[in-house]
Amino acid sequence: MSKQKQLKVTLTRSMHGRLASHKACVSGLGLRRMHQSVTVIDTPENRGMINKVSYMLAVEEV
Repeated sequence: MSKQKQLKVTLTRSMHGRLASHKACVSGLGLRRMHQSVTVIDTPENRGMINKVSYMLAVEEV
């Protein structure tokens, strides 16, 4: 059984004043406030959201 890769995503910049689609990507990843970290599964959908708002995030493999 193969274990799914996971990514630890941390919001490093504020969502204030961002495009609505960028805010939607951040909330879709489960982030609500600055410096909050969540662990998400490494899927193409999550990668797409991460790439779209990469300037606001810190990402590391778990």
